Amino acid sequence: MSPAPANLPEKAVTDKALTEKALAIHRRLCGVYGCPIPYFHDLDPVSELISSLLSHRTRNADSGRAFKALRARFNDWDSLIAAPTEEVQALISGVTWPELKAPRIQAVLRAVQARAGSLDLGFLREMPVAEARAWLEAIPGIGPKTSAAVLSFSALRMPALPVDSHHHRVAQRTGLIGPKVDVGPSHALLRAQLPADWDSQKLYDNHEILMLHGQRCCFHRNPACGSCAVLDLCPTGQARTEARRPDGAVALHP
Repeated sequence: MSPAPANLPEKAVTDKALTEKALAIHRRLCGVYGCPIPYFHDLDPVSELISSLLSHRTRNADSGRAFKALRARFNDWDSLIAAPTEEVQALISGVTWPELKAPRIQAVLRAVQARAGSLDLGFLREMPVAEARAWLEAIPGIGPKTSAAVLSFSALRMPALPVDSHHHRVAQRTGLIGPKVDVGPSHALLRAQLPADWDSQKLYDNHEILMLHGQRCCFHRNPACGSCAVLDLCPTGQARTEARRPDGAVALHP
């Protein structure tokens, strides 16, 4: 087993069986979804931060439209900070909870500006990943998913592992994490199961294939276990298959 990444909590250190399972799932799903997977955009880290905050519990199409509306309205993100919160809220009205996200985005940007001296997060590239994530997560409103997204998805291209709700669901059902592990704590646990020396592309691939599998096969309701490429590695899918009734229906297990 590869050593756990530095600065992870002791409880995040995983055993050999889980590491082997995580790598087997990675290889299998890479074959299905085609690794390496191209990055979907190349935003600067502050823009990625805003995009990530907009995306929480929101469809990608809706958060994408909201981000474009902000970009079209403001010449720079300093202008967004200075704008009336009601105006920001109206521009992002298509996302979930715009009344919460508008003031939160402005507050987060103010905090970045106060801590960094400007709205420029390029300096994070010079930090170890754990240190860069800690810097971001020290700001109220930035959690593990957002910090990882900023480092991984932005032009920084740092080796951080984001975990969204689809990724998290697949990890739980396959037994990579326990059924009571929330999305936040799952970041350290799932990262510890992967080789410490994996680069940003491999970690991005891991997130993307698990997310895509959750979107296209391992649905929240009625997952398509019969066509799942990792059914033999998934105790939840196997239990559902065994619970199939004579009429062909399937009893859903979370």
